[in-house]
Amino acid sequence: MRSIAQATVIILAATGHASANNISFISDPGVYGPPLEVVHAYYGQWPTGVTVSSTGRIFSNFPGGLDKANVYDGSNDVFQVGELTSLTTEVPYPSLEINHPPGGAINYTTTPLTSANSQDYLIGVQSVVIDALDRLWILDTGRVLGPDNVLLPAAYGGPKLVGVDLTTNKVFKTIVFPSDVAYPNTYLNDIRFDLRSSVTESGQGIGYITDSSFEGHNAIIVVDLGTGESWRHLEVAHAVRSEPQFLSFIWGQPTYYTKSSNSPLTTNPTGSDGIAISADGETLYFGAFASRYLYSVPTARLRDRSSTSELLVQQSVVNHGQKGHSDGFETDSNNLIYVGNNELNSITAFNPANGTTYPFVRDPRINWVDTMSVAADGHLYFTSNQLLQSEKKRPFGLFKADLGADRHSTRKVLARFGAETPDKPEPK
Repeated sequence: MRSIAQATVIILAATGHASANNISFISDPGVYGPPLEVVHAYYGQWPTGVTVSSTGRIFSNFPGGLDKANVYDGSNDVFQVGELTSLTTEVPYPSLEINHPPGGAINYTTTPLTSANSQDYLIGVQSVVIDALDRLWILDTGRVLGPDNVLLPAAYGGPKLVGVDLTTNKVFKTIVFPSDVAYPNTYLNDIRFDLRSSVTESGQGIGYITDSSFEGHNAIIVVDLGTGESWRHLEVAHAVRSEPQFLSFIWGQPTYYTKSSNSPLTTNPTGSDGIAISADGETLYFGAFASRYLYSVPTARLRDRSSTSELLVQQSVVNHGQKGHSDGFETDSNNLIYVGNNELNSITAFNPANGTTYPFVRDPRINWVDTMSVAADGHLYFTSNQLLQSEKKRPFGLFKADLGADRHSTRKVLARFGAETPDKPEPK
């Protein structure tokens, strides 16, 4: 009897085990929204930005300030800005020469080392954006990583905004930021444009830039595209600063920050990063990299340079609540604000009309949504570049997702308001 009972127990245990394995539970589907289409695979340099012209030309940048392998050393073949010419190929843009500052991107004659200061060459490009006139603007931080992986300070001439005419592929304007606007530890991160002639005395439009300085000197920088004048607002205000002890989890792993190869791990100190402008140009949306909060401010306050302007702009900031851990932002013609929600492998949309945030697209291939670009073809393009992975695996991805027939690039909207965009300047 004992042996029969033992056998029965064994059979029941085996049956119970088999039944448990066959039980089906609800699980995370991992996908949502329109299917992703692969646009480009980056097998070479590590990218951040992407922007798409009205004719479908695609450009990316490869910042030397975030990846040591992207730093031009005077003899290697890397470049800061490239045009995507096939599924897996990028070529330097607008030329190889402008991507290769003489002697390299590091100034070894200073103690301590600094980044190179040439205003005629690209040093460490963090962002590329095409405006309503189909001109490419290159935002150069003027900062690169040094030999020990420490981010070197900028020198005057390095931090700048470079405009390129896509019809001639020539530089038509270079705006160098003065040292009291772009500090040595400023990190010019991203930019959005409003080309309505009424917003500046020059009539040539304006740009809004996030300073994501890792050292805490964060702000929104404003630049008159006609005169080249620039100024800072929201200087070290709470809305542009990182959240204390901020920690996110990407693909289940905690993300920490280190200042150099030999520095201890800390939480991320990166400030104002993502930026988007409303379809009518009246509101600027922004958020710190090390924060889950979305903020906005009237653009008129940012353009104000009166003696009370800083007080007024800080009083005008609106907190729209949490939207996830994000990097880049983007706007479509329906005034929806797209932000990465990287802890959920997704992109979400904030609707200013009712204050809600909801998913747009999810996919397991999304690791880190760095930069987005709403194109004239009705798609949202975005880079997924494994930014916070300590060991990155190629290829890095450029994807696109269909926005629907009634949504497209807000660049056309800003160009249409009041029919008052400036004439396209002649290239140099």
